[in-house]
Amino acid sequence: MNFKNLKLYLLAFITVFSVSQSISQDEANYPFMNYDAPKRFVIREIRMEGIESLNPDVLIISSGMSVGDTIYIPGDYITDATRKLWSQRMFADIKVVVEEDGEYADIVFYLKERPRVYSWKFEGLKKGDVTELTSKLNLGHGTELSEYRINFAIETIKGYLREKSFLNAVVEVIQEPDPEINNGVNITFRVDKGKKVKVGDVTFSGNDTFKDKTLRKALKKTKRKNANIFVSSKFKESQYEEDKENLIDFLNSKGYRNAVIVSDSLYDINDKRIGIHINLEEGNKFYYRNITWLGNSKLSTEELDRILSIKEGDTYDNQTMNKRLGISKDSDPDDYSVMTLYQDDGYLFFQMEPLETVVSADSIDVEIKMVEGRQATINRVILTGNESVNDQVIRRELDVLPGELYNRSLLVSSARRLAMIGHFNPENVNPDFAIISNELVDISFDLEEQPNDQLEISGGWGASTFVGSIGVVLNNFSIQNMFRKGEWRPYPKGDGQQLALHAQSNGTYYSAVSLTFTEPWLGGKKPYSFTVGLYYSNYTNAYYAWQSGSQHFRTLGASVGFGRRLNWPDRNFSLYHELMYQSYNLKDWDSFIISDGTSNIIALKTVFSRNTLGQPIYPRTGSELSVSLTLTPPYSLFDGKDYKSASLSDQSRYKMIEYHKWHFLADWYFPLDARGNLVIRAKAELGFIGSYNKHKPSPFEGYEVGGDGLSGYNLYGVDVIGLRGYGNAALTPNNAYARAYNKYTLELRYPFVLKPSSTIYGLVFAEGGNAFSEVRNIDPFLLKRSLGFGLRVYLPIVGMIGADWGYGFDRAQNGAGRKGEIHFLIGQQF
Repeated sequence: MNFKNLKLYLLAFITVFSVSQSISQDEANYPFMNYDAPKRFVIREIRMEGIESLNPDVLIISSGMSVGDTIYIPGDYITDATRKLWSQRMFADIKVVVEEDGEYADIVFYLKERPRVYSWKFEGLKKGDVTELTSKLNLGHGTELSEYRINFAIETIKGYLREKSFLNAVVEVIQEPDPEINNGVNITFRVDKGKKVKVGDVTFSGNDTFKDKTLRKALKKTKRKNANIFVSSKFKESQYEEDKENLIDFLNSKGYRNAVIVSDSLYDINDKRIGIHINLEEGNKFYYRNITWLGNSKLSTEELDRILSIKEGDTYDNQTMNKRLGISKDSDPDDYSVMTLYQDDGYLFFQMEPLETVVSADSIDVEIKMVEGRQATINRVILTGNESVNDQVIRRELDVLPGELYNRSLLVSSARRLAMIGHFNPENVNPDFAIISNELVDISFDLEEQPNDQLEISGGWGASTFVGSIGVVLNNFSIQNMFRKGEWRPYPKGDGQQLALHAQSNGTYYSAVSLTFTEPWLGGKKPYSFTVGLYYSNYTNAYYAWQSGSQHFRTLGASVGFGRRLNWPDRNFSLYHELMYQSYNLKDWDSFIISDGTSNIIALKTVFSRNTLGQPIYPRTGSELSVSLTLTPPYSLFDGKDYKSASLSDQSRYKMIEYHKWHFLADWYFPLDARGNLVIRAKAELGFIGSYNKHKPSPFEGYEVGGDGLSGYNLYGVDVIGLRGYGNAALTPNNAYARAYNKYTLELRYPFVLKPSSTIYGLVFAEGGNAFSEVRNIDPFLLKRSLGFGLRVYLPIVGMIGADWGYGFDRAQNGAGRKGEIHFLIGQQF
């Protein structure tokens, strides 16, 4: 007998012996095989006894046994069959009996089914928690009950609650028989969450160099309770584990390369507070000695040393070194680093590994091994997920093209542009690449389209009357498909052109209509935008529908704009020029400086801007900077009129309007947490309008400051500037139009929903600004201040809507203020 067979006999003997010991007295009369020597049998019958809800034929098939099989007993045949039945996790006990009859054997399995759970319930948890835990635990109808499953569920529930700062949660399991299902049970997890636990204090020992206050700052997410309401002190176990690594990273960055956490402990302060104590060992402070490079051919050692900027004697700081190399976990693709330089020149497979050698008690040598590899060329750029947006609309936004070298910075900028054009969910614009060979790579964009056409139905209050508005903005329009059969579904689309139509009216007193068309890629080959616009409005003195107006103020305007993206100073700059004409026709309009006649404005507007926002709806990073200048010809310098003369009629004086108008904007976004959800926004803007001739100031243009920025309609070309906490136009001096304004905004934002179907976020804000009657009166520190909070909801079909409550701390020009104001908005305001 060989050794392998001996093992099988011993295994069969132990298995059957253990089974025989567990058979109940009722089953003791069943005959058992004699295991003194293996015998050959033919299976005559296979029976499954003791089952209540399962199909015996299915179980026989699952066991792998069949009537007519020839087997040896003892042997591994029955052992394998038993193992297969156990693996189904449906039984609490399995016993096997072999009944001999000459050369035949009947195999009998005595099975005890596990109870089946037909109802899983939770008590003491919110509906959202129940939904998430049900998914985590994979609790299905008819699932088998086992001690392992129950224990796993308890630990999962407790772990889930620990991440929500409920450290002392108690989970009780209630098991009840199902009244209708045989062998069925109902399980209820009765949860007592207890109170949320916050960090009351964080203390340290072993820190000879750094104060406790400094070390607490290194814990990015685990903060003790203090007066700062914007810093959470909730204790989360996973965040605490991350923060221990952050603490060591901080000590490493200060030269303490061998710093370790010797021990750490949590202790109860009270039922709502815990304390954390961390025992450190700082070790010696280290300094860099020699840094050498191996394997570099593209860049010289001198160039690499210049990028790394670490000299002999500098304090050891592996965080800074790794960031400059581009291999840090916090590395940004926009950072200037060794990795960026290589991957921006096609070296997709470039690798670096810094090796550190301790050469004395306080000195480190670093050898940086580099494998440059070959330059990778883009084989294909694959687009998926775009159903209504044509491929060329997407590809023209891409800076990565087939046949060109791989460039990581261009790939990142391409993704940013796709997120900004509005056709796709900006949360999911994440390019991927597939390596085809050591010289070829495919780049793919799996896009998720989102509706971005808008229907606007709104109302506003202006000039003591209600004005209704309706507007339609089509952002994926296609002119070339207008006359093609079958393309009107419901309108010709696919080319990313924008068509906007707006109308306003309150009846016979006021009506206005505007039409704007934008082609973002004129000719389809270069990023040159082309915009045309038409505008008409009519004001009368017919306040009621049954009246006929005898006075009017009519405006007719047209504009043509041309824009282009720039490659200098960098690829985020753009330049836009717009030539516009406006005609103001007045008849018996006694409430204005001009009562009769026509005034004309011909102006050229230029906007120089830079935009690095990551997405348009909920930006987390980036900035928007712009300088705008609008100029009319200086007619007063050459038209020969004496504007000093009081006898010059208003109709003659203001036939051709002249001015120069300036606007400056800076808008920044900074993420405050690791996921980039908590965002702070800082914005500053300044505008003013000047004249070439002090005797011919423009009666048109200017600013109204204060309120929600929605005035119902725009009169005399005035720009309406919202400033929360004050009434509409409340900061405009002397009920006239301001010639200058400034405004500063600081917002803290947090998102509740970030999905293509809707984006919802809340905010708190601090705002300040003012309006000035003359440019020379601008005072950046003379501010009307306010604080408040608000909510924003972005719905693709209607755009951004929201509400704010602001409290103004200063008196407005009209004497009002020092009270709360509610503001409603439609569109991207503030």
